[in-house]
Amino acid sequence: MSFTRFLTSRTFLVNLIAAAALLALILFITMKGLEKYTRHGQSYPVPEFTGMLPAEAQQIAHQQNLKVEIVDSLFLEDAAPGAVVDQVPRPGHGVKQNRTIFLTINSTHPETVTLPQLTDISFRQAQVLVENSGLQVGNIIYRPSEYDNLVLNVQIDLVNINPGKQLPKGTSIDLVVGRRPGHQTTPLPDLIGLTIKEAQSTLTASMLNSGVVIYDETVLSAEDSLSAQIWRQRPNPRVTQNILLGSSVDLWVTVDQLKIDDALQF
Repeated sequence: MSFTRFLTSRTFLVNLIAAAALLALILFITMKGLEKYTRHGQSYPVPEFTGMLPAEAQQIAHQQNLKVEIVDSLFLEDAAPGAVVDQVPRPGHGVKQNRTIFLTINSTHPETVTLPQLTDISFRQAQVLVENSGLQVGNIIYRPSEYDNLVLNVQIDLVNINPGKQLPKGTSIDLVVGRRPGHQTTPLPDLIGLTIKEAQSTLTASMLNSGVVIYDETVLSAEDSLSAQIWRQRPNPRVTQNILLGSSVDLWVTVDQLKIDDALQF
């Protein structure tokens, strides 16, 4: 029998159909097996682990057929030491069983940074170095000097501190800055509508200090204090255009948007 006749024979066609059917059956069984193994289409919401200690998070994860792994830590003053402060995936996100949830916990000790060399350089240079090192500029204290705006000392609570000292990240440090004899002034910035953090940054850039911060009755929580805005300041920039370098500016803050809008109109 020639090859051409074999390809057109009944025997070949029967075998071809049988092979195709067997292949289709094998593929069907394989796909069903994979679907069952991977639980195709099934997902489970990730529990909320924030605020839990690692042991508690581990127990909850085990009950949900999930795994947890601590991958990072950071220091937050308002969180319990060792507690979970972040997680990936986020709570409520759908995942398969045995998925690993990555946790960030609150460190028991604040991260420390090294105080850089800040003396004998200009205030602007010192400000950049302070911010880049993870610290904050607190008060600016002016002392008579033949050099304007030169940093003379670095202090915390009126005590001089030396470069190289380890400080908790975010610590506010005071800069003692030189000023030539005579009344030197700077434009008073308008802080109405800014948050406290924005206002303090603006005052530092103008070489001024933040004075008393007064919260009205609408500020009830830590979250409110972060989002609250300035609705009044003293001195008033509508009345006083320039003030002495190093002066303090008192701030009144609120979360009442109507009060803020009214203050911005004047």
